[in-house]
Amino acid sequence: MVSRSYSNLLDLTSCGSPAFGFGREKKRLPRVATVAGVLSELDDESNNSVGSDAPSSISQERMIIVGNQLPLKAQRKEENGKWEFTWDEDSLLLQLKDGLGDDVETIYIGCLKEEIDPIEQDDVAQYLLDNFKCVPTFLPPELFTKFYHGFCKQHLWPLFHYMLPLSPDLGGRFDRSLWQAYVSVNKIFADKVMEVINPDEDFVWVHDYHLMVLPTFLRKRFNRARLGFFLHSPFPSSEIYRTLPVRDELLRALLNSDLIGFHTFDYARHFLSCCSRMLGIAYQSKRGYIGLEYYGRTVSIKILPVGIHIGQLESVMNLSETESKVAELRNRFKGQTVMLGVDDMDIFKGISLKLLAMEQLLLQHADKRGKVVLVQIANPARGRGKDVQEVQCETYATVKRINDTFGRPGYTPVILIDTTLQSYERIAYYTIAECCLVTAVRDGMNLIPYEYIICRQGNEKIDGILGINSNNQKKSMLVVSEFIGCSPSLSGAIRVNPWNIDAVAEAMDSALMVAESEKQMRHEKHYRYVSTHDVAYWARSFLQDLERACRDHLRRRCWGIGFGLGFRVIALDPNFRKLSVEHIVSAYKRTKHRAILLDYDSTMVQLGSISTTPNAEAVSILNSLCNDTKNCVFIVSGKERKTLTEWFSSCQKLGLAAEHGYFVRTSHTEEWETCVSVPDFDWKQIAEPVMQLYTETTDGSNIESKESALVWNYEFADRDFGSCQAKELLDHLESVLTNEPVSVKSGPSIVEVKPQGVSKGIVAERILITMQQKGVVPDFVLCIGDDRSDEDMFGVITSARASLSPIADVFPCTVGQKPSKAKYYLEDTSEILRMLQGLANASEQTADRNSSQFPHH
Repeated sequence: MVSRSYSNLLDLTSCGSPAFGFGREKKRLPRVATVAGVLSELDDESNNSVGSDAPSSISQERMIIVGNQLPLKAQRKEENGKWEFTWDEDSLLLQLKDGLGDDVETIYIGCLKEEIDPIEQDDVAQYLLDNFKCVPTFLPPELFTKFYHGFCKQHLWPLFHYMLPLSPDLGGRFDRSLWQAYVSVNKIFADKVMEVINPDEDFVWVHDYHLMVLPTFLRKRFNRARLGFFLHSPFPSSEIYRTLPVRDELLRALLNSDLIGFHTFDYARHFLSCCSRMLGIAYQSKRGYIGLEYYGRTVSIKILPVGIHIGQLESVMNLSETESKVAELRNRFKGQTVMLGVDDMDIFKGISLKLLAMEQLLLQHADKRGKVVLVQIANPARGRGKDVQEVQCETYATVKRINDTFGRPGYTPVILIDTTLQSYERIAYYTIAECCLVTAVRDGMNLIPYEYIICRQGNEKIDGILGINSNNQKKSMLVVSEFIGCSPSLSGAIRVNPWNIDAVAEAMDSALMVAESEKQMRHEKHYRYVSTHDVAYWARSFLQDLERACRDHLRRRCWGIGFGLGFRVIALDPNFRKLSVEHIVSAYKRTKHRAILLDYDSTMVQLGSISTTPNAEAVSILNSLCNDTKNCVFIVSGKERKTLTEWFSSCQKLGLAAEHGYFVRTSHTEEWETCVSVPDFDWKQIAEPVMQLYTETTDGSNIESKESALVWNYEFADRDFGSCQAKELLDHLESVLTNEPVSVKSGPSIVEVKPQGVSKGIVAERILITMQQKGVVPDFVLCIGDDRSDEDMFGVITSARASLSPIADVFPCTVGQKPSKAKYYLEDTSEILRMLQGLANASEQTADRNSSQFPHH
């Protein structure tokens, strides 16, 4: 099936990026063969539809993988100057394909590592699409520099690794132009996705912090896009993250995904904490899955560390070059124990800390001199700048000092390799190393220990070279920083705080002194985990969870709201719709026995209003409705009865229900009654001291004492601490009030204790039954409310068919578009008052008509 959006969105790239496939007619990417031997192609030049054509009988699942870089290597041929492309076997994006299955087609979108001349870009793009199913994103050099070396490497990368820009030397101050470049590049990537996506069928998997706002652009274009995001870096704690000036924009952009993946629970926990503290969105755990309710959509959270491609490593281990290198290294380090470090040359990999620990080891353990060698492979840094230069200078200086101090002819304590190694060379070093050291001060995952474990498992030929019996158990030792993502999964490793040089030196000594049987047991444990949790397992698991997260997409109705990066999609039940004033007025006019139940806060008065008393317009409308003898009108509120009595003293015929239905009064002249019989309120003497204790220890909280209830409010307390205290208070109150006839419930920023059975639903039920008992069977019920307490009323009126006329018109209506038991919604208080005014006008017109037909004599 061909995506119609593909052929007519070719020119949507922006910011100077050359359009993919411009100039001449291009061969489009076919979806499936719809006729044997003929590839389906659509010519949609005149069609602006973004839907897809009729489903094919041979439909194939497709995954669009979007990353900063394509999994390709490129080089110019010297003889003809043409570009030659090959797959980059080390790229994670290419390796994850193994977990998606043969029935899933993959398309890659990303940048090339090499700069392509604009004149060649069109031909290169077509070649990569035809031969690799890759869609290159060409960025102007200046824009790429601002995006990658600017915003990504100067702002996001340091901050996500816990480095604050406290001075211009530490990452630099926030630069708005770099942020704009970041957004522009994400928009270009979104346009590239739009060229190839079939929005109803394709999955899109976005990778890493370079493309964090991409989900917003895709969700804006396709409300039901099936969209996953995986963050490969750490996610910092809220105290660090909240310093970012564009913190809300990035969080909301990520929440436009259906599934967000993290390597560890810590990273996910920090993200959830940021959502709670900055956006007020709490997470829920259901049957083992963590999810955030975001405007009716459930955004799922996935916690699973990535694995390695074992097959690729084993294939390199089988190369003759690897065997030769292993033999060479064995002879070179004969009689010595090799400890290995493999890191990028950047400020977070802790190379200098490792070197200092090695220096300390040789200083404190003279017996290790001449016998223990640290081989440090330092890969070139991915970023650039002053901090990288400082790391290089410190590393070279420390290595020189250690070698000058402890070196002697035939023994070099530290061997620094800062040139790019071939894969087989790196694997050879893994194979001969007795211990692998990772002392990064912060790292998203770090797969070096995993690769080391697989290489130490070896194969028959390598075992022969090393003089190891293949039937014997293999052995390995790991010393890893507790601040890297792979640390939790390596339970047999010696975990260290890399900042504690003495502790790292002792860990290195311990790793060398561990008994052989212990090394074998630790290796076996690690090998079992790494070999079963490879990159294919990770990709397969992510796809399964993405499919689960997107199950209800087509069942729900979606609306896009908000501008720019504040855009989000509201997903609602298909039966949920806006209440039409014409529709309800029409039903109102033809009915004779009406029940109208109205919440007060945020329904009759705007949320956040300075004055919460009813205005003249609201009172006038209520009086008009009450004066119609066919109507039974009630305000059902959580307010105290004294307050409601004062506010609605001019509404003589208005019914009032106070404190969520505990007190009820049918009109101004009637006495207040109770809906539920409560013998006494002695329980308050137990509950209030407990609440007082939590109020004293939770700054910003207070107790609201009602006649029938006690409410602990923590709206103005620290969100996380308040929430934590609320859970403790809930448990505490439930335990001390076990034998009391009360219910303890939590709500938005409150914990409430009230008599059992008290709810707005009880009021609604009582009003309908009372009308029936008077011989007035309701044939029209309108109920409006905005929060969780009003859901009880909605539930009652939609299921109370026994109390209603068989042909009754029932209108449960909530305020705003959100998940609810109500079938209808109105946007805000002004729309509600406008609708109620329409009903009041209908009553007045009927009254005028009746008075003209039956004039008083």
